[in-house]
Amino acid sequence: MTTNAISLMASPRRGHYDAIVVGARCAGAATAMLLARAGLKVLAIDRKPYGSDTLSTHALMRPAVMQLWRWGLLEPLLKAGTPLIETTTFHYGDNEITIPLAPGSELPGLIAPRRTVLDRILVDAARKAGAEILHEVAVGDLFADTRGRVRGIEIRAAGRAAVRVGADIVVGADGIGSLVAKCVDAQPLRRGVVSAAHVYGYAPVEPGAGYHWYFRDGIAGSFIPTNDGLACIVASVPTGLFDQRFRLGHARARMDVLEALSPVLAAQAAQAPKDARLQAFRGVPGYIRQAHGPGWALVGDAGFFRDPITSHGISDALRDAESLERAILDGSEAAFAVWQRQRDMIANQILDTTDAVAGFDWTLDDIGERHRRFSAVLKAEVQALAGQPMPTRRAHSPASRSRTHRAPANQDEPPASVGQTLNRNRTGARR
Repeated sequence: MTTNAISLMASPRRGHYDAIVVGARCAGAATAMLLARAGLKVLAIDRKPYGSDTLSTHALMRPAVMQLWRWGLLEPLLKAGTPLIETTTFHYGDNEITIPLAPGSELPGLIAPRRTVLDRILVDAARKAGAEILHEVAVGDLFADTRGRVRGIEIRAAGRAAVRVGADIVVGADGIGSLVAKCVDAQPLRRGVVSAAHVYGYAPVEPGAGYHWYFRDGIAGSFIPTNDGLACIVASVPTGLFDQRFRLGHARARMDVLEALSPVLAAQAAQAPKDARLQAFRGVPGYIRQAHGPGWALVGDAGFFRDPITSHGISDALRDAESLERAILDGSEAAFAVWQRQRDMIANQILDTTDAVAGFDWTLDDIGERHRRFSAVLKAEVQALAGQPMPTRRAHSPASRSRTHRAPANQDEPPASVGQTLNRNRTGARR
């Protein structure tokens, strides 16, 4: 397997962990936090620096806010200056429908934290729970035993010998281009059929603003208040239209879409500094990948991706992190099978209802009904989450970090020691 030059800024403190998580963004850091809180020895690794930004729509829907509240992280996010969202408005052409987000007994509203805030708070919580988190370190490969069971990761750096670190399970939380998914040859269970492109920018916003979602024939946009007195303003179009109209420059084409959606939205976007950076995502069709195998599992976009137009990616990541934690703690093949079955059931519904919006084959007369179908899926998701037991949480002390789980599924032979001749999982993994 070809490996790029990788800087090695830090080294793991152990040679073996209960779990290694590749990727420490919202999916990976949440998984590491939950496993560490349950008493496991956890290492999480991410290429990017601690607290760095990444492309995101930021908007969290009620399932994600509920997860953060359950984990005790909603209050830190609000204290970090994340604005509370109390209304959401849908603009269908010139018609507006504003929905107050009536606070329930536990949730005060919705939030859309910058990833520099959300990911950092998740990482801090994982470290506080005892997880070891290494940033600016990259995984070069996985290694497996003679039966193809993943046994750990290899960290490589230019001019230095590869470092092998063993684990009972390796969790890929490394996004769309997941190295873990490639190494284990995780098979797609389903592929979406549409893709949309999105161009993101930030502009100043007055306090108290809500979410705004704009739709006109063939185009869409969003206004999402986030940290630092800014709103993320997104122009969304079918990928084919993006290829035609945005290839000569994102700024003018984005502003044309925003002006067509709403002169008010375009005026808000025009308040951004002239040199403000835009970011574009050309779009890829959604997918659901095989979620686990011998010694590995996938969470977040590594296992399930849907178009950002419904802003549900972070909700999916947090939900699946908690359910994967339960499967790992149980350790049985049956528990992993139940986890994947439950993930696939909700993932298929979310992919269906997201593609119904991202396909841009709707009219202003029927887009509202598609949103109502998506909302019904969210309500069912919230009810399911509310019925789940709170994640296991143990006090962090050396005495309390006893091994509380069985080895993950398919533990059919003793772990291979570092240095043993092993097969590359890419060519030898069992499925």
